[in-house]
Amino acid sequence: MRKKKESLRASILESLKNRNQARPKQAAKAAQAAGTLIASYNVHKCVGADRRFDPDRISRVIHEIDADVIGLQEADTRFGERTGLLDLRRLERDTGLIPVPIAGTSKAHGWHGNVVLFKQGTVRDVHQIKLPGLEPRGALIAEIELAHGGSIRIIAAHLGLLHRSRAQQTRLIVELMNDGGDTPTILLGDLNEWRLGDRSSLNTFQAAFGPLPPAVPSFPSTLPLLALDRIMANRRGMISAVEVHDSPLARVASDHLPIKAMVSLETLDGGAKMHSHTA
Repeated sequence: MRKKKESLRASILESLKNRNQARPKQAAKAAQAAGTLIASYNVHKCVGADRRFDPDRISRVIHEIDADVIGLQEADTRFGERTGLLDLRRLERDTGLIPVPIAGTSKAHGWHGNVVLFKQGTVRDVHQIKLPGLEPRGALIAEIELAHGGSIRIIAAHLGLLHRSRAQQTRLIVELMNDGGDTPTILLGDLNEWRLGDRSSLNTFQAAFGPLPPAVPSFPSTLPLLALDRIMANRRGMISAVEVHDSPLARVASDHLPIKAMVSLETLDGGAKMHSHTA
């Protein structure tokens, strides 16, 4: 227990360091970048930091972000017949975002609460993956042909609360990436890993995604200390620095802040490709 507390304390101190030192550089780089804006947002079943259920606030934050592609977590009720919590028709009218279609659900927005929304393009393929572990968890894999050119594969995931489950889930995702496909791939979502260093389950991803981007604190939204939410790419130079979307509304709408990064398919280093999964 003492080691766990010391590890958590070290993670918080490292997150504070990143928050204080790295964020201005990240914001400047993101502002200079051009490409496709990708975002990830755990909407906490539309319950805010004030414990109030308010889907409209979540929709307004999504509108603020103005992403081309966004992955949401906890967008459905968790138990029973999962039911979507957002007004997707209104969201489309306000933002142009439409959901990647999924099979086998009548009322849910997504797969185990994972939703991928995009503005312009064509969905070429979708896979709904059950992730191992004690909790019901899943990943949604969508390959999208972007309207302005190029294809991108999105793996949207929400990993488990238990370290052992996360270890199994990260290994499965890496296995999915080892099929030899050549599509640029983005992994995004609430990966629920606060550990940094050797004990982090995220180290498994380095086999498929290379060195992980710096941790960006996004949780809790009122005082972000832990980098539970992540965006990473399987090619070097594909994403700009990841940053949080930190607005007054975002601080209260959910217990997580959204994170975002600019993706460029035109500046990829062809010699720096990692493995990717052909969906």
